[in-house]
Amino acid sequence: MTEETLTIRNNSTGKEADFSLLKGTIGTPVIDVSSLNKKMGLFTYDPGFMSTSSCKSAITYIDGEKGVLLYRGYPIDQLAEKCSFLEVAHLLMNGELASDSKQAEFEHEVGQHAMLHEAMRSFIDGFHYDAHPMAMMVGIVGSLSAFYHSELDMNDPEHRRISAMRMLAKMPVIAAACYRHSIGFPFVYPRSDLSYCENFLNMMFSLPSQKYIDKDNYIDPVAVKALNLLFILHADHEQNASTSTVRLASSTGANPYACIAAGIGALWGPAHGGANEAVLSMLEEIGTVDRIPMFIEKAKDKNDPFRLMGFGHRVYKNFDPRATIIRKACYEVLEGLAGSEKDPLFELALELEKYALNDEYFIEKKLYPNVDFYSGIIYKALNIPVDMFTVMFTIARTAGWVSHWLEMMAEPGQRIGRPRQIYTGHDIRNI
Repeated sequence: MTEETLTIRNNSTGKEADFSLLKGTIGTPVIDVSSLNKKMGLFTYDPGFMSTSSCKSAITYIDGEKGVLLYRGYPIDQLAEKCSFLEVAHLLMNGELASDSKQAEFEHEVGQHAMLHEAMRSFIDGFHYDAHPMAMMVGIVGSLSAFYHSELDMNDPEHRRISAMRMLAKMPVIAAACYRHSIGFPFVYPRSDLSYCENFLNMMFSLPSQKYIDKDNYIDPVAVKALNLLFILHADHEQNASTSTVRLASSTGANPYACIAAGIGALWGPAHGGANEAVLSMLEEIGTVDRIPMFIEKAKDKNDPFRLMGFGHRVYKNFDPRATIIRKACYEVLEGLAGSEKDPLFELALELEKYALNDEYFIEKKLYPNVDFYSGIIYKALNIPVDMFTVMFTIARTAGWVSHWLEMMAEPGQRIGRPRQIYTGHDIRNI
C-alpha cells in the first residue's frame, strides 16, 4: 500500500495540516482522517458511511462503476463457473484456493463440525411453530457460545479458526432445523456422504418415509448447481451493513457467535437481505405482463410510494456482475427442474426487465437488474419457502462474515468502533 500526503486547510481558523493519502492495491485512494480532530479540531460527517473506509481488508473488491466483483483477486464469474461454494469459502477464509488434498481436508473438517449439540433441539423446540426463521436464527446462533465455550480464547488463532469452521458448518444445519420446526417435521441429521449443498437440500426436504434422494440415488444436480451458484454469489460483498455490523461487534471483544448473530440481525432488514423476497412480492403484485407499463409509471412517480424492487444498487452504477451470472442460471433451473420451465413469475420478470431497460428514465438513472431480481425466482423453483429466502442469504454470507472476523481478529492494535455524531439537541440548560 503506497502513501502520499494531502494538505487540508480550514479557512475560518487558518489551521493547516497534512494527512496521509492511502492507496490500496486497486481502487479509489482514501484520506486518513484518524488524526483530523487532533490536528484541526474537526470531525467528518458522512451519513450512511458513503465516503468512509472503516477498515483495511484483502478479501473482496468492488468497482461499482465498472461492475467488477473480486474475491481475493478472482473475478466472480470465474469462481461461479469453476468452483464449488466450499472452495470459495476456503478462498475467502484463507486467502488462496486450496489444492485438491487441502480442499478435501477442509471439507472433511466442515463435515465433522456439522452436527448440532443434542441439547439444542430442546432450545429450538422452545420457539413457537410460526416464529419467523430469521428470529430463530438470531437466537440459535447467538446461543452457540453457551454450547462451545471451551474454545473461545480469541487470542488463540486455533480457537478462532475452529470457531469460524464451526459456524460455516452448522449454519445450513441450523437453517434446515428452523424450517423443519416451523412445519412440524422431525429434524434430519447431516450426512458425511453428501456435499454441502446436497446435505442442505436433504435436511430440508427428506422425510422418514421417503428419501429426498431419487430412485437413481442422487439429488437433482440442477438444484445442487443452482444452490452452489447462489451461495457463491452471496458469499461476500465487501463492507455491507451486516459485515460492518459483525466487524463493529467484534471490535468490542464479543465472542464470534454473538458477532455473527448481530450480523444476522442486520441482514434481516428488508433493505439488505430481504430484497429478493420483496422482488417476488412485487412481481405477484404486478401480476400480468399487461400491467407492467402502469407499474413502471408508478415507479417513476416521486409521489407514489411504489418502488421497483430488484433494480439498481447502492454500490453498482453499472450492471451488477452477479445478475448477469444468475440470469443465465434462472433459465437453466427453470428448464431443468420438472414442471418449472414455464414459471409465470420468471416470464413476467423477463418482460419487466426488458421494459425497464428500454425506458429512458431507467437508462438515465442506470437502474439495472441486480442479483436480488433473479435469486428469489430460483429459490421459489427450488421449493424454498419465501420466509426462508433471507435464511438462505445467511448461510452463504456466513463465509464472508467469518472471513472478515478472522481478518480483523488477526490485526494488531484493534480499537473499539466508536462513530461520532453531530449533536442537535438543546444547549446546556438549568432546571
